Amino acid sequence: MACRLPRISAARLAETTKSASTDAEKEDYAQQQKTVLYLAYGSNLSTETFRGRRGINPLSQINVYVPDLKLTFDLAGIPYIEPCFAGSRYRSETNTAEEKETARYRDETAEAEACIAETANRRRTSSSLQDEKVPLVDVSHDHEYHKDRWCKPLIGVVYEVTLEDYSKIIATEGGGNGYRDITIKCYPFPDQYDSSQPTPDTNPTTPFIARTLLSPWKPDNTHDDPRMRPDPSYAQPSARYMQLLMNGAQELDLPQDYRHFLAGIRPYTITTWRQKIGKALFLARWGPLLLSLMGLQRVLADDRGIMPPWLASIQEKAFKAVWNNYDGSFRRIFGDGERTIGDV
Repeated sequence: MACRLPRISAARLAETTKSASTDAEKEDYAQQQKTVLYLAYGSNLSTETFRGRRGINPLSQINVYVPDLKLTFDLAGIPYIEPCFAGSRYRSETNTAEEKETARYRDETAEAEACIAETANRRRTSSSLQDEKVPLVDVSHDHEYHKDRWCKPLIGVVYEVTLEDYSKIIATEGGGNGYRDITIKCYPFPDQYDSSQPTPDTNPTTPFIARTLLSPWKPDNTHDDPRMRPDPSYAQPSARYMQLLMNGAQELDLPQDYRHFLAGIRPYTITTWRQKIGKALFLARWGPLLLSLMGLQRVLADDRGIMPPWLASIQEKAFKAVWNNYDGSFRRIFGDGERTIGDV
């Protein structure tokens, strides 16, 4: 299990809620801050990604739940390889299909919590589970695919990072293109909270303000955003990506009902020889260009982590071309690159 960081101090959390009467006072307060409180909820939960591959060195951390946000898997990636990534949006932004799905999920809560309780008992009697990077709940009996079925608040961790590291986060998370940088109210888990207990539905702790990345980044023009697919609920995340989220959730000892939800998401799986050929050809055609653009994004990012507008425009056009090529020919010739064939 990864080395745990110190808990963010109460004084630092309290600083985020200080009121300012004028814009000038708010700007002066922002300039005085030497660190940023950043809410992570996707692959940045994982030490392998956040501290390893991205080289971020957080100073402290605290597990939180965020009632105003919901976890989504609707940010388009690359067909056949990484069909979609985790994002977040306000819980007030919902639709009838999602409401029906979450209602069905609530009906199964008792069964899920019984499974979680059983797992918690096994965990207490087997110390070997502490170092395993595998889901803590056995969901092999579950043959449904339900990435939209988490009906509780968004769960994550708030890291305290330096200004320099925060610019790295922005640079590695789209460089200002793909997510929208916002501030959001976060609630720490109670000091005596046990991860085997259900995620709270109420807010018994004192909130604080953290920054996070919201998607879609064009809230009023999602139909023009190449990173948003016509049906945001259709694509499945890859097994590699989901393993990062599950590893991070275990390392951070996030609630087990949330880990049960993550473990129940069926990842995208290639099942035909045509899909294998399509994956190889698609990667050969688009891989070099996309890797080059991502490299330029990091190299040319300013001190805030934002890429130049001209590069953002090129990147947007490239992603649009990628998905147009997939929709126009690859999907028809080689098969589905977003969802496992046969999954419900």
